[in-house]
Amino acid sequence: MKRIPFSRILQSGDRRSIGESNQVAASILRSPQRLPELIECLWSEDPIVRMRAADTAEKVSVKRPDLLHPCKAELLGLADEATQAELRWHLALMLPRLSLTAAERGRAKSTLQRYLSDRSSIVKTFALQGMAELAKGDASSEAEMIDLLERACRTGTPAMKARSRKLLKQFQKK
Repeated sequence: MKRIPFSRILQSGDRRSIGESNQVAASILRSPQRLPELIECLWSEDPIVRMRAADTAEKVSVKRPDLLHPCKAELLGLADEATQAELRWHLALMLPRLSLTAAERGRAKSTLQRYLSDRSSIVKTFALQGMAELAKGDASSEAEMIDLLERACRTGTPAMKARSRKLLKQFQKK
């Protein structure tokens, strides 16, 4: 039986839907050797394929972040250069799940800091989430993050304010 390429599976349907992202994620979790095919889709010429590939990779990262470890250099590079909002918001959630060196964490933090200036409220909100995840366990980063979250509670979009309140509670439980 011939395998249908992920790029073809991910292009079907309306842009406002996730299409077959859940099915592709399940397929990768069953057959991790197909992950490079999905990662390739993050650079597709088709913005719908890129968006859905990012959604799929993010879903995989929730359950098996280790699968993305071999791709972390590519993902960090893509995060630096991505301009598509849907790519950015999924990468903002994925990056902190990767096993990163101190230098890679700094690079990810810097990228997410830039995302706070994005036009998209979702990108900004998920950048806050990603930065909070990266800050956990480092006292000076946590202190900086608390300041940033407190500022976002006052001046951010409604989504940023809501997420910041939720994240602040996590930092204050310690």
